Amino acid sequence: MFGIEGMGKFLILIGVFLVLFGLLFTFWNRIPLLGKLPGDITFEKGGFQFFLPLATCLIVSIVLTVVLNLVFRLFR
Repeated sequence: MFGIEGMGKFLILIGVFLVLFGLLFTFWNRIPLLGKLPGDITFEKGGFQFFLPLATCLIVSIVLTVVLNLVFRLFR
């Protein structure tokens, strides 16, 4: 399974992702166009609001795929 060296790399990787997610949640409102792209569906009626960020999810998925592929190639 994992040796002590592999476990150390894994913990560092988890720490980096936690820091990145923390920064993302902190500055979410300051990122331009995120959640307001064409393809994001918003529906409001009375006190009900429905939001489905299709385009935002696709872009975030592409960026995460590229970043994770780069990170895993570094650790290979």
